Amino acid sequence: MPEIIHFRGSEKIMKKKKLEKDVATTLQYLEEMLRGTLYKRELTLLALNDCDWREGDFSILDGRRYQYKGFKKGVAIEGNFASCEYILEGLFRLQIGFDKGRIETGILMLTSERSEKSRLGTSIELAKLEVEQLYPTISMPVTIALFDLGTPDLPDENSVKGGEELGVSISTIPQDAEYSEEDQQEWEPFP
Repeated sequence: MPEIIHFRGSEKIMKKKKLEKDVATTLQYLEEMLRGTLYKRELTLLALNDCDWREGDFSILDGRRYQYKGFKKGVAIEGNFASCEYILEGLFRLQIGFDKGRIETGILMLTSERSEKSRLGTSIELAKLEVEQLYPTISMPVTIALFDLGTPDLPDENSVKGGEELGVSISTIPQDAEYSEEDQQEWEPFP
């Protein structure tokens, strides 16, 4: 289960909307589905669709293609698993919906993975600090879910298993030197 941090009464809003179990189940399902994968965007949308978070209007601004990842009962889900630094953009997107009256609270999903060289503490400490520092610009009730999804297990492109190459061998395109002058003269230029 991802690490969950609630700010400004977001858990009370989800409890009032009877979404506590739904949110917990959805976040756990997302974690199980995304662990160790490389392409997370498509799988995230598929998982949110499976959990009924992809129904209805989840646009952020009228007339624009900006959308939340999911929406249900006045709660938006937004996120990015590529970088923990998405916290600022994600909170800003949720705040727009809150200020326009489209959502009552939001859930921001982020990766908990950060550089080993970081001197800023744990991901939880950093998330708490940034939400506090962004006040009053970001003032909405929000929940942050930090996911530890591991690293994708990718095979080495040049690896050999049991004496055989992995993958399919593809021949290269012949060079001009492999053709006679007569062949080259018969070529027609591109229109």
